[in-house]
This record gives sequence, structure tokens and C-alpha cells, in this order.
Amino acid sequence: MPDNHLSSQFDADLNSLSGRLLEMGGLVEAQISTAMRAFTQMDLDTCNIVIENEKQVNDLEIQIDSACTELIARRQPAARDLRLVMAVSKAITNLERAGDEAERVAKRTKRLIDTGTPHNINVAEIRLSGQMAINLLRRSLDAFARLDTVAAAEVVAEDRQIDEEFRGFVRKLITYMSEDPHIISTGLDMLTIAKAIERIGDHAKNIAEFVIYIAKGSDVRHIPHEDLVREANKD
Repeated sequence: MPDNHLSSQFDADLNSLSGRLLEMGGLVEAQISTAMRAFTQMDLDTCNIVIENEKQVNDLEIQIDSACTELIARRQPAARDLRLVMAVSKAITNLERAGDEAERVAKRTKRLIDTGTPHNINVAEIRLSGQMAINLLRRSLDAFARLDTVAAAEVVAEDRQIDEEFRGFVRKLITYMSEDPHIISTGLDMLTIAKAIERIGDHAKNIAEFVIYIAKGSDVRHIPHEDLVREANKD
């Protein structure tokens, strides 16, 4: 990850920080996968697993954020090293929020199970976007581990596909609810789940953007995609 320094302990500190970020990322990815399995199978026990494990995600964020603060205070990193530490701090915030969205999926699924209201809503877009979000998060973390700006730019671009799936589901849901007002409550729960997945994709995209920020030293959030790809491919 980071370049070698005169202090081998500094290298070890930076590598440890990055490693803990990836550890947290793996936990959040597992949370999202479990939440999607709970939704697909409408399984109450699986919902509860996600809800119970949320505290682990929150605890990791607190621990890593504290480590970032301590490293800045002790090592006073500059340039790329400082960008790395700041990116880790921002990335764990996005991971924590992605974990919150996974918990939201589980809680709404649990409510759907508890109410047991019958419906004929096709949720193919939710299932597809869920898998896409998991894949994007995995790839954004891999790009972060390797500081691969090209892979990061690809993640940023592909987040648009999740947005399109969400918009397609919303349009279909409006039709369902207008034809059968009895499923409005169920439809709103489904909408919340779909929105949570879209936000997970946004958080994966943010993490990918931090990779380019570390490598290039510029805020890429408002750069058009075509310019972002060109920037990522520069030596």
C-alpha cells in the first residue's frame, strides 16, 4: 500500500490501519449479504443475525477512527500518507453507514414477515441491485487495498446501474400500488429496502473515489465520469 519510509514502524502503522479498514469492509459485506439472504428467503432468524451484528460494525468504526487520530497525532503524516489516513477515516464512515443500510433491510424484511400481508410485487430489481451493491463494495475495497485507480473509476461508473434498477423498481411499484391500494404499506417497506440498497452502492462508490483521492491528491466527487477515467489512467 503506502511507500516505504525511514521508520519501519510508521509503515507498520499505516499497513495496520489499512488492514483494519479491510477487516471492517469484510464484516459489512457479510452483513449486506446476510440481509439480502434474509430478504430473498423471508427468514426471520437471518434478519435477527444482521440486527445483532450491527454493534460489531459500530465498534470497529470507533476503534479505527481512534487509531487514525492517534496516528496523525504521533506521526504527523504529510502529503500522500495524510491523504491515506484521511481516506481511511472517511471510508470507515461510509462502511458504517452501509452497515446501517444492511440493518435497515433486515428490519424492514422482519416487518414484512411479521405483517404477513400477501402481495404480488415483483422484486427482481431489488434482488439484482443487492447483488450489484455487494459486488461494488467488494471491488471498491479491493481497489483500496491495491490503490488501483482504474478499478476504482470502474466502480464509480457502475454505481449508475444500481441507480437505474432503483428507478425502474420505483416506477413499477407506483403501478402496483395504484392498482391495489391494499399493498401500499407493503410497497413502502419494499421501497425503503430498495432505497437502502441504492445507498449502499453510493457508499461503495465513495470508497472508490477515495482511492483516486489518495493517488492523485484531488477531490473527484464532482469530476465528470469521462474526466475521472482519464485522471485514473494517468501515470
